[in-house]
Amino acid sequence: MLVIGSHVSFKNDSQLVGSVEEALSYGANAFMFYTGAPQNTIRGTINDSITYNALSLMKENNIDLNHVICHAPYIVNLANDQDLEKYVFAQDFLRKEIDRCQTLGVKYIVLHPGSATKLDRDYAINNIVKALNNILLPEDNIVILLETMAGKGTELGINIEELKYIIDNVKLQDKIGVCLDTCHLNDSGIDISNFNEYLNTFDKNIGINKIGCVHVNDSKNPFNSHKDRHENIGFGTIGFDNLINVIYNPLLERVPKILETPYVNKDFPPYKQEIEMIKNKTFNPNLYEDILNYYQK
Repeated sequence: MLVIGSHVSFKNDSQLVGSVEEALSYGANAFMFYTGAPQNTIRGTINDSITYNALSLMKENNIDLNHVICHAPYIVNLANDQDLEKYVFAQDFLRKEIDRCQTLGVKYIVLHPGSATKLDRDYAINNIVKALNNILLPEDNIVILLETMAGKGTELGINIEELKYIIDNVKLQDKIGVCLDTCHLNDSGIDISNFNEYLNTFDKNIGINKIGCVHVNDSKNPFNSHKDRHENIGFGTIGFDNLINVIYNPLLERVPKILETPYVNKDFPPYKQEIEMIKNKTFNPNLYEDILNYYQK
């Protein structure tokens, strides 16, 4: 079974219902959302009535709640404790995001592990461990998925070794996992054309069962460039066939695949057309034109 979706919006008025409706308009059976703007910590109140209607709509359209992913804001940095007040605030905010997700019934939260900034990398990684151990509770029905990062600046979680260290040292093992990002993997030096080799190494060190989500993005950047600029499927340096092999890899069959590819002309979401390409397993060289025609007709 293909589990495919994209990033969708979550607006204060329509909340999860709006997210589900947008996902359905793309032909998706999975989706990812932020509970507010990814650049800030402003959040509205969850409306239980809207949530109930959203869950009913998902059931009617065969969207499994386990295939719905929340993404924590980019500004949460659990690695840096130079400013203790900000470090504590980041933990408190992530705790509140966990509570919001549990109110919505959403089990998975993708998290950028953090950036060391001026700190020693090992010290900063231990800050992440300490923060996660402070945040996670035994009664939580949640899994934090650490995203594989491209290695831009002082990002952490850029290889299997760093992710393994964090995961191994989180006390509540059932509440920690990984989100693979194909653009980030490419930019960090992982050859996506040898994806099975990467999965084998991942399985030996961390375990395939820890992969809870895959962000499917092509890359604007050369291999091992440590930059992180997403491209539309088949139009970047990874290529369509390599991404199809990731999406349809039998080891990840039940794992949600989520598109975070760029809007066309910054206005038009590509997800409906990209999902069609993926379902057909056929690259569409006229993707941009088809998207513009669809939204401008």
